[in-house]
Amino acid sequence: MHDLVIRGGTVVDGTGADRFRADVAVDGEQIVTVSGADGERIGPGRQEIDADGLVVTPGWVDIHTHYDGQITWDPDLAPSSVNGVTSILVGNCGVGFAPVAPDRHQFLIELLEGVEDIPGTALTEGMTWGWETFPEYLDLLDTLHWSIDVGTQVPHAALRTYVMGERGADVEAVASPAEIAAMSALCEEAIRAGALGFTTSRTYVHRTSRGQQIGTLRAGADEVLGIATALRRADAGVIQLISDAYQSTDDELVANEIELLGRIATEVGRPLSFTVQQNDDAPERFRELLAAIERRTTAGADVKAQVAVRPIGVLIGLQATANPFMFCPSYRQLHTLTHDERLARLRDPEVRSILLEEHAASSPSGFVGILHSGYDRMYPLADPPDYEPTPADSVAGRAAAAGAQPDEMLYDLLLDDDGSRLLYVPLMNYAHGSLDDVREMLTSPNAIFGLSDAGAHCNSICDGTFPTTAITHWTRDRSRGDLLELEQVVHQQTQRTAHHVGWTDRGVVAPGHLADLNVIDLDRLTLHPPQLVADLPAGGTRLLQAADGYVATIKRGQVVARDGELTGARPGRLQRGRR
Repeated sequence: MHDLVIRGGTVVDGTGADRFRADVAVDGEQIVTVSGADGERIGPGRQEIDADGLVVTPGWVDIHTHYDGQITWDPDLAPSSVNGVTSILVGNCGVGFAPVAPDRHQFLIELLEGVEDIPGTALTEGMTWGWETFPEYLDLLDTLHWSIDVGTQVPHAALRTYVMGERGADVEAVASPAEIAAMSALCEEAIRAGALGFTTSRTYVHRTSRGQQIGTLRAGADEVLGIATALRRADAGVIQLISDAYQSTDDELVANEIELLGRIATEVGRPLSFTVQQNDDAPERFRELLAAIERRTTAGADVKAQVAVRPIGVLIGLQATANPFMFCPSYRQLHTLTHDERLARLRDPEVRSILLEEHAASSPSGFVGILHSGYDRMYPLADPPDYEPTPADSVAGRAAAAGAQPDEMLYDLLLDDDGSRLLYVPLMNYAHGSLDDVREMLTSPNAIFGLSDAGAHCNSICDGTFPTTAITHWTRDRSRGDLLELEQVVHQQTQRTAHHVGWTDRGVVAPGHLADLNVIDLDRLTLHPPQLVADLPAGGTRLLQAADGYVATIKRGQVVARDGELTGARPGRLQRGRR
């Protein structure tokens, strides 16, 4: 008798092959049998799941998350764990919490708070530390259990400040040859101890909570390559980075970044992935980057574009980090009030008139300008959310249809649902008002699904649910353009992501692989709008997003979630190195 049998489901096995009907048997942590096309029935299981009419897939593998602090106190790791994810990778974009000198804890907290919008108070209260070196960090994580598996990477910013001290946080500081050698040695130590890669950030967007630019922004080729050669010496690990190449209008900067990325790929000789998305200021730049990647892969390098399955969208609202009226002096005076008190004041016609006047008098630019008054890019969230909305759905479109002023309509929308209403503002991947360009990225032969940032941007972005959007929008719901095949999308967020980081033991429904599985009611699979909840340490808030249709999520043979609710099973472990 098997421990678990999933009976009669339609298996989409993660390899990209055609779906087929089968039983799946699990003993212990592994899949042991998948019934073949001959229809042979698998024997009984101590536990059985009736999957007739349902789809059985591998568990999703999300290689771009920022749960770095959360993994030290939270065994559940939602919203990933309730959206079918069974394995995650942390330490992306050059930020994380190891190695760390005892006097640098606060700096790294401020860095994660600024770069990834994770409440500093929650990190301060939730993290107990207990490590200095990266191997010590892994040893502590080895004592913890989660609902899903966790892998780690070595973050450049932490490494830099550990070796260079205060200078490491200075964007203008140049690392000496001795410092580069020390960072490279520590990186090699971490890789040999089980880190899956080295990551760095080269974007002006990344700043500490004090507004200080990340110290790695202008790190020279000698430093980046010098550290990354640790992976070549260890013959293990991947490299992940974010660069301004995808969003800059400076052709010289972009050319220099592309040259550096090419050198990393060829001289280090390890798999490399980096962020590729669409910015309004340079909406065609992504094609230049995809072409550069194609040239490198043709020459034999292993380079991938990490791409997002929907717009990178900020959520604005009275309780969110981003609020269109936060630029108004009178609104800032309301911050000391409770939410209910603030809501009562905002409903006062006199206060409304003052705030609308102050809002009209300010005119910030760039991303901030869109959050302030980009009415044609603000979309009230529906249930379920529409991640490819039309111009008519926007605040501007609704105001025009109603014969109203867009700023007044925005104000009133924010007061809906007792002030909990959220509006979606696509900042990336929506330059032309549709996801046609995103589809071009997703179907590139050198693309890999990523950029969910799960665990980060707690009060402004909720993209940890990317895997659910990938299935619902791209294989079923899209009405404004071509769909993608279910087999293709499942492959992209299972076997393809897993194998990229060296996890060949998962991501496929086949004997000998980990029993990491989703049983999905595809017709019913639906995301609900994100909700702001106060469940972080120190009363910190974050956005969570539930989904219907995940009948069961299984991790290492144990059911960790049923119908969107966690069961309390925590078979997830730290994953050291290649599997």
